Amino acid sequence: MLFGRPGSGKSTFAFKLHKMTKIPLHHLDKHFYEANWIERNYEEFLALQKKIVDQESWIIDGNSLKSLEMRYSRAQMTIYFNFPLRQCYWRVFKRLFDKNPQIDDRAEGCRETIKIRLLQYGWHFPKRIAPSLEVLRKTYPRVTFIEVKSQKDLKMLEKEFLK
Repeated sequence: MLFGRPGSGKSTFAFKLHKMTKIPLHHLDKHFYEANWIERNYEEFLALQKKIVDQESWIIDGNSLKSLEMRYSRAQMTIYFNFPLRQCYWRVFKRLFDKNPQIDDRAEGCRETIKIRLLQYGWHFPKRIAPSLEVLRKTYPRVTFIEVKSQKDLKMLEKEFLK
């Protein structure tokens, strides 16, 4: 399970991990939004996530905080992409022009865009997730937790998992 600010590299790493392992990859944005950025009914979104986490193996890329415990409790490993805000904002703007077309992380008709809501979400993400993360780590100590804060951390992670 991978989560973190928008632009932190979650989808890219998840895609590489999927290519390497052939474990099914699920991007939450693709399930949360229907065509043209229409939000799916939340109960339906939860049911889709439950169906995914009930499978034997999966890679989930995404941030739904309301359902974080459902995913965390069933994960073997979680990777928190906690890069500096400045770097994440840069990547959000960069992917407008330079997005890997192989990474299919959006529903049909959901073109890459930047909305103030996305930037605000990224700004507040660490403060919003910290209390839940602390509780989850204590409640589910069997789940391996990895925090990636820098390019150096990312390179080490890639070396470990993407050999």
